[in-house]
This record gives sequence, C-alpha cells and structure tokens, in this order.
Amino acid sequence: MTDFPLRVWAPNAERVDGVLDDRRIPLDRLEGGWWLSAQRLPPGTDYAFSVDGSEALPSPRARWQPTGVQGPSRIVDPGAFEWHDAGWQAAPLASAVIYELHIGTFTQDGTFAAAIARLDHLVSLGVTHVELMPVAEFSGDRGWGYDGVDLYAPHHAYGGPEGLARLVDAAHQRGLAIILDVVYNHLGPAGNYLGRYGPYFSDRYKTPWGEAVNLDGPGSDEVRRFFIDNALMWLRDYHFDALRLDAVHAIFDMSAVHFLEQLSSEVHLLAGALGRSLAVIAESDLNDPRLARSVEAAGYGLDAQWSDDFHHALHSVLTGERSGYYGDFGTLEDLATTLVQGYRYAGDYSPFRQRRHGRPSPSLDGRRLLGYLQNHDQVGNRALGERSAQLMSKGRVLIGAAVVLTAPFVPLLFAGEEWAANTPFLYFSDHDAELGAAVSTGRRDEFAAFGWDPANVPDPQALDTFERSKLRWDELSVSDHATVLTWHMRLISLRKRYPELTDGRLEYVGVEFDEDERWLTFTRGRVTVAFNLGEFEARIAADPCHIELASSEEVRFEADELILPPDSVAILIRG
Repeated sequence: MTDFPLRVWAPNAERVDGVLDDRRIPLDRLEGGWWLSAQRLPPGTDYAFSVDGSEALPSPRARWQPTGVQGPSRIVDPGAFEWHDAGWQAAPLASAVIYELHIGTFTQDGTFAAAIARLDHLVSLGVTHVELMPVAEFSGDRGWGYDGVDLYAPHHAYGGPEGLARLVDAAHQRGLAIILDVVYNHLGPAGNYLGRYGPYFSDRYKTPWGEAVNLDGPGSDEVRRFFIDNALMWLRDYHFDALRLDAVHAIFDMSAVHFLEQLSSEVHLLAGALGRSLAVIAESDLNDPRLARSVEAAGYGLDAQWSDDFHHALHSVLTGERSGYYGDFGTLEDLATTLVQGYRYAGDYSPFRQRRHGRPSPSLDGRRLLGYLQNHDQVGNRALGERSAQLMSKGRVLIGAAVVLTAPFVPLLFAGEEWAANTPFLYFSDHDAELGAAVSTGRRDEFAAFGWDPANVPDPQALDTFERSKLRWDELSVSDHATVLTWHMRLISLRKRYPELTDGRLEYVGVEFDEDERWLTFTRGRVTVAFNLGEFEARIAADPCHIELASSEEVRFEADELILPPDSVAILIRG
C-alpha cells in the first residue's frame, strides 16, 4: 500500500499545518507557494489543513469528503481500484447517442451502485454514451451538483470514489462510454474554502452564481492548474471518456491562450498518452462556433457544444410556448434554419436580447453540436419541472423524438424521456437552514416575477421535492410508456443503420415546410423525415419511397402524395 504526503498550495500563508484529529503536523514551504509534509500517511487517513493557525479546513484537492463539505478529507490511493476495462475505446461523438442522468434521481436509492443495475436498460435502448450530471462534493445529501466545492471528491451520498469507479467500470464492460459534467465557472457557497488558501477568485468579473474564478490575474497559473488537473484526474483516474463543461460563457479569461484552449489541448495530449479517445464538450449560450473549431483555425479545440437554439426551435413549435427566450422562436422557419445552419441566430438580430446574437459559420459541422428536446436545464428550470410529456400530446412527443434522433446533430436524451416519464425533474437542494431559506425565497421570487403564484412553486429544500423527482421505473410496464420506449429504440436503431444520419454536413440537409399548413420535411441522403403539426390532414408531394417508420397507422401514400394526419411523423427511405 502506498503512503502519501500532505501537499497544498497556499502562496500567501506564513504557516500551514496538517490536522490529524487533535494532532498538528507542520508542513515545509516549497517554491511556488506549495507546502509539503515530511511525514507520509496511509490511504484511509482523515486529515485537514490549518492556514496561519486557522480552524481545520478541508483540502482543496481532497479525493474524498466522507462526511460532506464541512468535514475532514480522506486520503485515497487512486491506483488501488481494480479495473476490468483494458482495451476499452469509446465510440466517437459523431456516432453517439447520449443519455443524460442525475445520479440521485435516476434510481430510488440514488447511488452509483444503484445506477449500475439500470445500465442494461440503456444498452437495450441503444445509447452509446451516459452523461452524469456533476458528482463533485456539494453541500448536503441532495442537489443538482452545480454548486460543488470539493471538485476532486465524488459525492459522499452517491457512494464516494470507489462507487464511482465501479459505475464507470461497469458501464465500459457493457460497451457504454461515460461523460462527466464538470463546473469550472464558479464554486458553490457552502463549504467553499478555496479563497482561504490562495487567489482562486477574481473581483474583475461577475457570474450569476458566485465569485468568478481567477484565470488571468496574479497567481492564476496555479489556479488554472487546479482546474485542468481536475479535468485530467476524472479522465485518467476514473476512466471517464469525455467531459461536459458547464456554462463556459461564464469562464472569463483574457489570456492569449484561453483556459478552454489549454484544457482541450491537455486533454487531447492525455488521450495520446492513454491510447484511447477523449473528448471535451462545452455548454455555451454564445452561438460561437469557434469553441469547437481547431486551434489551428483560431478556435479553442473543443470537440462539441450543446445547441440550445435547436432545442428552443423544436420545443416552441411543439408546445406553442413563446415566453422568455422562446419569444425568439416559434415558427417552422426557425426550426428549418437551425437544421441547415446549426444555429437559428448566427449574427442575426434577437428580439429577446434586443441585439445581434451569434456568429455565422458556413463550415459548421452538425457533429460538433448536441441536439435535444429535453435536458436538466430545460426541464428543471421550469417552476414545476414539467417534462415534454406534460407539455404536449403523445403525438408531438413522438415527433420530437423523431426529429432529435434524425437531425444532423449528436442526439441527447434526458433520463426518463425515452418512456415519457410522468415524474417531474424539479430544482432541489439540501443546504443548512440559513442558506436553504435564502435559496427557497430566491426560487419563489424568481418565478413570481414571471407571474407564478409563489405558493405553487415547490420548495427546493423540501425532501418531497427531491423524492418527487425520482424516476418511477414501474411506468415501463404501462402500455403508453412502453409504446414511447419502443419508438425511441426503433429510432436509435434506424440512426445506426443509415450512415447519412451521422453525417454532420449541414449543406446536405434539405428542408421544405408550409408555415400555414404546419408541416415540415427534411432530407438527409436516402432518409426523409416528415411531420404535421397542423389541425388537418397534410398532403405532401413525395418522390417514390417507402415508409420505414410512422407514428400513426393512418400515415399513407396516395398516388404521389404522402398523407400525414395531425400530430404525426413518418420516416421515409428512398431506394
């Protein structure tokens, strides 16, 4: 068994001690603001740090916080786990079908171990990649994970380091790649002690969620190293196949080499060293294709990014919603534009923003964008956490699935979407009384400003809010849910059978639509997708082909016309 020294970066400290129960071990100062203990300690040892005589503080790079964000850190040997995935290679993103889930609500137990028992369902569904919402240690036992503070430590309530390793290992043994959502734009408010150690934060910028990270000011070299080392740890030590970076538009860096460029470069170097494919996916609301453009082409070198424009365009035509940012969408033309150029707003004027938004990119590849009808944000940031199945007819749920899984983007499903789950996905938290009360009040006030009765907004701190968000797997035995599940499985199978459906070249996407009659078709090689959102039967001129898949038995051909009843979709194959 390997023993480890205590090591920490505290550049402004005069003294740093390791704290072991009631005993303190003085650390030696090294160059660059680092401190190191002469004594080495075995895995399983609980420890903390005292900076200039302070109370015991968790380690910034703690790999385990067994009692939560306020407790001691525990030494973990990253090489102790016995892996069974030798020779594993993830499928490339271009051919991926991604499934996003939240560990705490994916199963009744809400643990890494419980999630393993449901992996065979995902294999049967046909997805290739499983994306975990953030699992780094956050305040309390339940939460979304975007307020993490111990970024190196898998959450204690989910099963800690070994539980996470077992989940990734089990996924790989079933042929499933694993993506981890990480948050590098801010830290949560509870248990955030990084500022006690060094200049981790900057007052030069502001984020909507807390202090901005110092990536370009004095002392920022080690701060950047802290976050990049964290990314490399998840990929190297936990065998993750890709990272999803939360809200990169809130990562502020004026350096000549942007943090995102440095991160992507080091991840791809690690891929070469490990001999397996690794990827970095960004979330951004800037509609800037440079994120996923190569460094040689003046980009940041990331592999892909989420496409909210596609979601908004599809969601708004299926539901009729026009409030907030949906005010920029709502027509079939908006959806058609997104299908052929990746973004609806690529330098166009946005009425919602009251300015031009996005950047044009004639060379944008659809395989660089993730497309979805649902995800944690678009469901959970609604006051009542309604999924698509609660906002639209079953016919439109089937249309949405067909468009997502045949569009020229990498498709992403949100856990439970594949069977039209009835359970909501609400915003929930488990902070201490004072912070929890502030979160609850803030949530009610936020939605009251949009006209909601505050009394009807679920309390994030209430245990029931969390419990109601857990998937009910018994729904799979109900006929309507089973029908939706089969539909998703057939669409995923179709996607894998026809190579044109993984061809991201947007210039080869042909779209036709009728805004008045409310039908749209788009064609990709031999495959044509046609749907009707109108009140009446649609008659669409069609070349000779056969109906591969249809959501209604009433879909048919009459002479040279495709007949689509209201709220139906068909997949047509030529040749």
